[in-house]
Amino acid sequence: MKKGTAKRDIRYVRYLIVTLVLLLLFAALIALNIGIGSIKISLGDVLKAGTIEYDILWKVRLPRMVAGIILGGALALSGFLLQTFFNNPIASPFVLGISSGAKLVVALVMVFVLSKGSTVNSATMVLSAFVGAMLSMGFVLLIARRVKRASVLIISGVMIGYICSAITDFIITFASDESIVNLHHWSQGSFSGTSWGDVRVMAIVVLIASVFTFTLSKPIGAYQLGEQYAQSVGVNIKTFRIILVLLSSILCASVTAFAGPISFVGVAVPHLIKAFTRTSKPHIVIPLCFLGGAVFCLGCDLIARTVYAPVEMSISSVSSLFGAPIVIWIMARRVARD
Repeated sequence: MKKGTAKRDIRYVRYLIVTLVLLLLFAALIALNIGIGSIKISLGDVLKAGTIEYDILWKVRLPRMVAGIILGGALALSGFLLQTFFNNPIASPFVLGISSGAKLVVALVMVFVLSKGSTVNSATMVLSAFVGAMLSMGFVLLIARRVKRASVLIISGVMIGYICSAITDFIITFASDESIVNLHHWSQGSFSGTSWGDVRVMAIVVLIASVFTFTLSKPIGAYQLGEQYAQSVGVNIKTFRIILVLLSSILCASVTAFAGPISFVGVAVPHLIKAFTRTSKPHIVIPLCFLGGAVFCLGCDLIARTVYAPVEMSISSVSSLFGAPIVIWIMARRVARD
């Protein structure tokens, strides 16, 4: 009994340490994102209304930073839901091609609307991305029904992603309108150009999806122990799997609609959280995944916009640099166990 209590205490301490470290990183990255850039902003400048620094902060950096927090958390949660659904630590919106499918439909809608001289509102972007995400997810699920090997499923998802990305690049490359050609920057992944109106829409969508995900902690925990066990405790597997697909697609669509596809966050963050906390309990992993995704994206965005300032790198380039080695590590560990 004492040994079990000691183990619980160790897990609790580990959970507190991971939470504290993430919160400290979160606070530090917020301060760095506010102050560092082509123009440095001090704490005094933050309070001086009417200055150039004040306008840069409130019209450019803060909306971008808040978008990074919201969308980074959404990506990590989407990855966690997909890993739960497929019971595979490599599953994520980017790896399975879901982000690329969302990107394709958004690009098609934007090209069509902009060519007519109109503008695309946030709701249309999210809806378009959701349709694209669901179409890609449909292909992945169709393959999953016919192919049981996880490696083949992952490879198929990657191929779907390449096909969607190639079509998107083709559309953007041969677009005649200058504003449409500029979509190439968005297609590489970026938080730049985010407005407070965009933040408001993404916050509502992601908050609702995230809260609903957390309320599913118990059935997710049961599902992780196997479908038969989940059914034995009253989980409707068919309905539950549909809900997982819808939630992951909504979260992925919110990211793609406003920032384009961002790679490896959805696969790396959930795995790191589970590795550091040494638990997969949803009521612990879900909030830490959101916080970890926010920290990951804030750090990547800071690097993307400051290393070669005033030239910006795509955030996917930076996230790939840090996320790809984590994926290699995950696969190496699985091979070693097998």
